[in-house]
Amino acid sequence: MGLMDKLRGELIDIVEWLDDSRDTIVWRFPRYQNEIKMGAKLVVRESQTAVFVNEGKIADVFPPGTYTLETRNLPILSTLKGWKYGFNSPFKAEVYFVNTRQFTDMKWGTQNPVILRDAEFGVVRVRAFGAFAARVVDPAQLLRELVGTDPQFRTEEVQEYLRQLIVGRLGGALATAGVPLLDLAAHQDAIGRRLAAVLTEELAEVGIAIPKFVIENVSVPPEVEQALDKRTSMGAVGDLDRYTRFQAANAMEAAANNPGGEAGAGIGLGLGMAMGQQMARTMGGGGGATQPAPAPAQPSAAQPGAAEPPPLPGQAQWYVGVGGQRQGPYDLGGLAEQAGAGALGPDTLVWRAGMAQWQPAGQVPELASVLASVPPPLPPQ
Repeated sequence: MGLMDKLRGELIDIVEWLDDSRDTIVWRFPRYQNEIKMGAKLVVRESQTAVFVNEGKIADVFPPGTYTLETRNLPILSTLKGWKYGFNSPFKAEVYFVNTRQFTDMKWGTQNPVILRDAEFGVVRVRAFGAFAARVVDPAQLLRELVGTDPQFRTEEVQEYLRQLIVGRLGGALATAGVPLLDLAAHQDAIGRRLAAVLTEELAEVGIAIPKFVIENVSVPPEVEQALDKRTSMGAVGDLDRYTRFQAANAMEAAANNPGGEAGAGIGLGLGMAMGQQMARTMGGGGGATQPAPAPAQPSAAQPGAAEPPPLPGQAQWYVGVGGQRQGPYDLGGLAEQAGAGALGPDTLVWRAGMAQWQPAGQVPELASVLASVPPPLPPQ
């Protein structure tokens, strides 16, 4: 084997890239100080593009396919190298393989809250996170603007730049969407499509497109979440009056099934709430007037069921218990007549509206003047 044959054997005759990673965007073909043989095979697979760079300038771009590197397939590079004169020599052009598939493992999120103005809640702070897909649509432009001479350009080198760009556009997209805070979940897809179009237009200068943008979640601060939970709870309860009566009925049933147990506290709470509701309705409808306590059950001299006329204004109405029967009502003048007739004495039980229970007339200061007219008992014979 001659010297020239040996040199030709050291020249590269197949140029290709088999990607064994999931995050490499651009990979530079290593020449290892060897030259690419004239007539070598260039293999560009689907989702790849090969870019030839000569002395820092992009010379040729090859889409997917298999090519023989010769003069007719390298018009720009051949002109630069002088192959138009028929040179059949190797060359030292840099070859960059650009991955044009979708990179779907890109994540984004807001480190700081985005401030929005909501029609229902006013000014609120929201956080959001999600994922997006990126794709190279202009390999030459990507090399010029971002890659440069990087031999292996990975997604981690461009992901932070894309995340900052997304966060910067997120607030404007949410604000211009005109969607209330409570309805954002139903419009996340539409907002994502809008953001994808805006980002693709802005990234066109670096040769990248955003075909898919996903908003996974939009959250508010914890204090706003607690307020929303309280509002939801109130909506679930509905009519508070009916809910109170339902709770009281459940407490009474629990007390009946467990007499003397903890259910007693439940029935007390339920009945107390029910009484509070009833008192509020009474005060609201009756002008705040205090209702008199009912008189103790006593046999009545009146005919059962007979209606009694209301008392005259400004006159206290008294009832007298004589012989185990209730008599009255009397005003002070009527009581004086009963005292004069001997039917009312200091030990006679009396009651009027406002008294908690029947009391002896001698213990009621208001009746002192009435009892003063009662004659003393006759001396013993």
